[in-house]
Amino acid sequence: MKEKVIEIILNILKENDIEISVIEINDSTSLTNDLGLDSFNLAQLTVEIESEFGVDIFENGVISNVGDILNQLK
Repeated sequence: MKEKVIEIILNILKENDIEISVIEINDSTSLTNDLGLDSFNLAQLTVEIESEFGVDIFENGVISNVGDILNQLK
């Protein structure tokens, strides 16, 4: 599951030509500060995660890092 989430994130970064400031994506990696995702990218992420896992990651509030996404998928 974690690998698929990271794959989705990396695809969004690649599609939008976003350079990231972290070497490794882990649970504490910030979606906005470390990965540089904006509101459009977060919307893309929501659609991709919902499509893949059938879960709205923002259903219970704001998601700020990769660990928050994984917690919503449990």
